[in-house]
Amino acid sequence: QVQLVESGGGLVQAGGSLRLSCVASEGTFRNYAMGWFRQAPGKEREFVATIYWDDRDTYYADFVKGRFTISRDNFENTLYLQMNSLKPEDSAVYYCAADRIRYRTGQAMRSNTAEVGYWGQGTQVAVSS
Repeated sequence: QVQLVESGGGLVQAGGSLRLSCVASEGTFRNYAMGWFRQAPGKEREFVATIYWDDRDTYYADFVKGRFTISRDNFENTLYLQMNSLKPEDSAVYYCAADRIRYRTGQAMRSNTAEVGYWGQGTQVAVSS
């Protein structure tokens, strides 16, 4: 059972930056595509960014392209999301996710959250205007 623990959320002014981290409990983390999703009050959970299991490529939702960067450190079993130029509409609970099946690209999770095998507990991000 893989456990994912996020940290780094908080309150920031519009235009500011935050860096989210997600630590996985097991070394098998390195075999899974990983992603960040977010959920705002009254809205469905949505894909933000994913990264291949082997760090070969990344994908971003259009609304964060050029502002957010996903990365991973497979030696430290840690996933990151660097968020710059934050906007009030970025306010949400951000969730770390691991793919259900090993050695994939993350495309399945982007298309269907049922393909997520493990979720973190979430970290709150609030952006004030």
